Amino acid sequence: MSFSPLNRRNFIKGTSATLALAALQAHGMPLHKPATIRRVALIGTGWYGKSDLFRLIQVAPIEVVALCDVDAHLLAQAADMVALRQKSKKRPALYADYRTLLAEAKPDIVLVGTPDHWHSLIAIAAMQAGAHVFVQKPVSVDVLEGEAMVAAARKYNRVVQVGTQRRSTPHLVDAKKRIVEAGLLGTVSHVEMCCYYHMRANGNPPVQAVPDFFNYDMWTGPAPLRPYDGLPHRGWWRTFMEYCNGIIGDMCVHMFDQARWMLNLGWPKCISSTGGIYVDKGGKSTTPDTQHAIFEYDGLNCVWQHRSWGTAPDPDYPWALMIYGDKGTLKCSPYRYDFIPAEQGEKIHRDVVYEREKYPEDLHEPDIELHAAPAMRQHMRNFLEAIDKNIKPVADIEQGHISTASCIIANLSMKLGRPLTYDPVKREITGDAEATALLQRPYRGPWVHPMVDTV
Repeated sequence: MSFSPLNRRNFIKGTSATLALAALQAHGMPLHKPATIRRVALIGTGWYGKSDLFRLIQVAPIEVVALCDVDAHLLAQAADMVALRQKSKKRPALYADYRTLLAEAKPDIVLVGTPDHWHSLIAIAAMQAGAHVFVQKPVSVDVLEGEAMVAAARKYNRVVQVGTQRRSTPHLVDAKKRIVEAGLLGTVSHVEMCCYYHMRANGNPPVQAVPDFFNYDMWTGPAPLRPYDGLPHRGWWRTFMEYCNGIIGDMCVHMFDQARWMLNLGWPKCISSTGGIYVDKGGKSTTPDTQHAIFEYDGLNCVWQHRSWGTAPDPDYPWALMIYGDKGTLKCSPYRYDFIPAEQGEKIHRDVVYEREKYPEDLHEPDIELHAAPAMRQHMRNFLEAIDKNIKPVADIEQGHISTASCIIANLSMKLGRPLTYDPVKREITGDAEATALLQRPYRGPWVHPMVDTV
């Protein structure tokens, strides 16, 4: 399938599934068909965990054999939904402890859909148990967790795909091929990334008794045990730095990873950041409502800005990546992209690909992100192809680690008030013992922090 460089705002908007699949194939994203039925387990059955699993069910001959969650109600609801969705109609085995699941169910593939503070321990345990892993971003809440995940993947020869699905988003794959790699931008010397969503949960709910269907101690795991003030599912846990990396770790990780993918960038040479809670000071939230970060490369800075208040400078691109070259500008979001030439030339616009006709069940799935579903399906196909061929997937754990760790180091820079340079060989902040000590968070016992030499 070929595209003419015309500014047709609705070219792909509402396109058929046939066009969507053709676009993927035309840009080097083959629609892999797995050779065998694999046993799959999901650990963390909340919103996006189920969404990831349902995308996998749509593209592969799998059998969901086990689910795990510390919320018994959430777990039972997920089991009912899986039984309806998977081909066998079987209800998977249910577990409250991921360690028991790994020992008894022995899955070939594990999807990790837990809150961020659990990603590393569960992913590593799954690899040690012999499973390939799909883990949501960010891969870790400290830098050394991520280093241990990369080491485990290589030691056990496991494929680990990270949920940075911009690398599999059809219109962004098109932008990479048609704009960046074709040289339409010229020399790229600046990148801007932003998020202006009002997504920071806040408030002062009272401390209360933990319900009997929810194991709060296990949910907390290695993180600090906060007083229980309600079910943490969906947005509430994300407002506490105890469990996450803030908005930069949730939203910048996507855009920074996309920038690195499009421009073939590795580790930044220096990272600096400022920010804090500037506006929304009432409530319990510990995540910054405002943050600015700079990821420095030779001749190029990638600059991040988020505000969870006020308005977006460009209402069409409230969560976005902008790549600036001397011949033009590329603006990207999960919903669209626009190429604006610096001088004469055609503007190019593409919209997100939808696959409503091929996957009508999407329209009835609670809380689905319809715009992200085609990207995640292709991300899952790529994951399975990597397993079949024993190759690295498009969002390999090492790439996910670089993008995640860079955002974590930005948070450390904001905390310490100085630029930081990470040495991934020595696994230290160059010339800064205080910052190096912060590369590993303290774990709450009896949980033990994973290390490169002990995975």
